[in-house]
Amino acid sequence: MNQIDLAGRVAIITGGARGIGLAIAERAASSGAALALWDMDAGKLAETKASLEAEGAKVSTHVLDLTDAVAVDAAAAEVLKHHGRCDILVNNAGITGGNAPTWELPVDQWRRVIEVNLIAPYLVCRAVVPGMIAAGYGRVINIASVAGKEGNPNASHYSASKAGLIGLTKSLGKELATKGVLVNAIAPAAAKTELFAQMTEEQIAYMLAKIPMGRFVETSEIAAMTCWLASEDCSFATGAVFDVTGGRAVY
Repeated sequence: MNQIDLAGRVAIITGGARGIGLAIAERAASSGAALALWDMDAGKLAETKASLEAEGAKVSTHVLDLTDAVAVDAAAAEVLKHHGRCDILVNNAGITGGNAPTWELPVDQWRRVIEVNLIAPYLVCRAVVPGMIAAGYGRVINIASVAGKEGNPNASHYSASKAGLIGLTKSLGKELATKGVLVNAIAPAAAKTELFAQMTEEQIAYMLAKIPMGRFVETSEIAAMTCWLASEDCSFATGAVFDVTGGRAVY
């Protein structure tokens, strides 16, 4: 494993209790970063905190609903109080919202996916980015999806939310380009996480068939790209989308 230098940095990771978020937390901690993990699941957060601290990581946990602007602002303030700074923000938390043709998806379900996958990252950026601007340094990494570039059938809500997150990344990256704060997105293919439980077997088979490498991405592979983007070595890329798709996306 290549060593990425995040020593002395503080990273907020949303959805950090499990899956891709946990893999990113583990890689960031091994690279020297202190962690602020945001998640709704208090029990899983406590379990993850104990596991990471057993490996020597510095971890704070914050239980909140990321779609609640007041709660997000409060959590950002807690991070500054506990860690004194925030250098890295990883907007990872997300849901798939199940699978069905667009006209059969319930309205509330469609809206909830947009709220969690797009509105929440906006709220978190709104709360965290001003501190990065003041410090003259920051790295924001948004975990999007190849579905946001190609549009997966029977997942219009998810695809639209991730396309929106890519658009947010590009706009914010341009806004912050001269302020020392870089904003990039990762568009991975599907990874085997608990989110698979929200999808049909047909949808899972469809996604696998689209990947030339013939396998799903490992969460550790997404974490490696995330932590490089979170480092000082990433110094001239902003507003960009990095594919981790095993050859599915080729543009």
